[in-house]
Amino acid sequence: MRVLPVLLKKEFLQIFRNKAILIISLVAPIMQFLVLPLAASFEIKNIDLVVVDQDRSDLSRQLLERITASGYFRLVDFAPSYASAYALVEADAADLVLQVPSGFERNLMREHVQQVYIAVNAINGTKAGVGGAYLGTILRSFNSSVVATYAPGSAPEAIAVTSSGLFNPERNHRIAFIPGILAILVTMIGGMLSALNIVKERETGTIEQINVTPIHKRDFILGKMIPFWILAIVVFTIGLLLAWSVYGIAPQGSVWLLYAFVAVYLVAVLGFGLLVSTYCASQQQAMFVMFFFVMIFILLGGLFTPVDSMPRWAQVMTRFNPVAHMIEVMRLVMLKGSGFMAILPNFLAIAAMAVVLNTWAVLNYRKTG
Repeated sequence: MRVLPVLLKKEFLQIFRNKAILIISLVAPIMQFLVLPLAASFEIKNIDLVVVDQDRSDLSRQLLERITASGYFRLVDFAPSYASAYALVEADAADLVLQVPSGFERNLMREHVQQVYIAVNAINGTKAGVGGAYLGTILRSFNSSVVATYAPGSAPEAIAVTSSGLFNPERNHRIAFIPGILAILVTMIGGMLSALNIVKERETGTIEQINVTPIHKRDFILGKMIPFWILAIVVFTIGLLLAWSVYGIAPQGSVWLLYAFVAVYLVAVLGFGLLVSTYCASQQQAMFVMFFFVMIFILLGGLFTPVDSMPRWAQVMTRFNPVAHMIEVMRLVMLKGSGFMAILPNFLAIAAMAVVLNTWAVLNYRKTG
């Protein structure tokens, strides 16, 4: 272990000499953390709506006013017929078509029921599903208000439901999004940079000089891992400070518990990156391999799609996905204020991954003269 400080000094010198690494490691994550939560949103807005109003009554105008006042829809045109509205959808100028039939006000006032037709452009499935649900909710609310106003005794009172969002009362998507973004940035820094480390030595030829020395493989792997572990911890700290200062999100649970989990998590991620590095012959090859795995980790991590909504086989795969454990722990501790016992299964899973991946990396690295 006496050679480890020497190896660490060498690695830190290489990092600080390479300005590109510092920019990628510090500046790029900060910019991504500031831009992504502002640009990305789980809330669908600016849905282009074309209306075919064949009734042209007071109630149909009230309905359209309620739809446009919701803030989710953007009225692009009043079409004279469904064919004209469909042409706008084909031209990608509209996302939804709302057709109000003639006799809309008469039937609604007399029978308190009237059908309208909604056509949804489903090329973008998410936008179509959410937009259609928004419009359906507004129509049901409008129907209830009309019945209550013009025929208050004709229908029984509905059950009043009052909901409250625990741990995120305003249902702000950024509050749920930012912990996941921070988890992904830490993963990118730890995984990508460590994957390029050994192959960089191999490409420059300095690996041969190290291989002929009596340095133990364990010390060599530790020397490659510790600098990027410290760098990733710094990025994580900056991310926590930005979450608090820019977005007003402070951890509800123990900050030290977060750091304890992230410390073990980074050992697993860095071990995986070093393992990939021992198998690859060039930096380009290592980058493509890590990109392949990181994309799968992120898509199956539960940030964009809830894990419970995935197929059964995908839910099983998430148990072996370090990013899924990281995102879950970040949300539990930062938003819910959970303690150690709540994240113990995730902690044990990540610790097992760290032991397996780093042992594999040490065994797979072969010193050849």
